Amino acid sequence: YSMYSSGATSENYLRGVQVADAAGEVSFTTVFPGCYSGRWAHIHFEVFRSVAQATSGNNDIRTSQLAFAQEICAAVYATSGYTGSAGNLAQISLASDNIFSDGFSLQMASVTGSVSSGYQATLQVGVAG
Repeated sequence: YSMYSSGATSENYLRGVQVADAAGEVSFTTVFPGCYSGRWAHIHFEVFRSVAQATSGNNDIRTSQLAFAQEICAAVYATSGYTGSAGNLAQISLASDNIFSDGFSLQMASVTGSVSSGYQATLQVGVAG
């Protein structure tokens, strides 16, 4: 939301805009998200019809997030650079998270890889309209 939130438009917070390919797919490289107090580890995404709409923050046709399995989160948070994330993860569950508590099966990423080689997360998202 930093791209179009008042007072934060000059920040990027690992956010960006991508255009889907002919198959409707996007891919990106990022760091594994930390786990902050009260929220399960996740990555937000929004789907727009055009780059112009995306960069203005108007008329999204889908807003959601993807989640990661607990064992993946725990493995990442056991490494350096994630101070606090392991403790935050221990205090939350997908069932108690205020967003994922209504159901998370369609938001759970399929993950392959390892801490040492990196992970690849995949999520298929249906978009109508």
